[in-house]
Amino acid sequence: MTTPFWCLLIVVLIPYVLAGTTGFLKNRDLGSVDNDHPRDQSKQFAEGSTGRRAVAAQENAWEATAVFTAAVVVAHLAGAAEGTSAIAAMVFVVARIVHGFCYVSGIAMLRSVSFLVGIVCCLTLFGLAIRA
Repeated sequence: MTTPFWCLLIVVLIPYVLAGTTGFLKNRDLGSVDNDHPRDQSKQFAEGSTGRRAVAAQENAWEATAVFTAAVVVAHLAGAAEGTSAIAAMVFVVARIVHGFCYVSGIAMLRSVSFLVGIVCCLTLFGLAIRA
């Protein structure tokens, strides 16, 4: 398996880690986890709370996973340069981990920067595919 595919595996796991964080916060802040209606329960978090940010971070992680998946697959199928693809994929993983941490922690500026770095990595993978 290539490095970008390993990175994709890690990226797929990030939303689940954030879901676990949300579950912990539901238990702590709301008293329990409502497994029958988890999305409805998520709306009970106060606006701007850590719990609300964790839910948003998870949603954003799923969205980023879709874009990154497309970029990795297109780069691979096009025969893009392996070394550069691997670097772009690894930087994306770091950016998304930082993004999730910053989102939950309420560090808005660094969150935005890490989001931008992630987008640049995806565009880089698409660009490598174009040049292959």
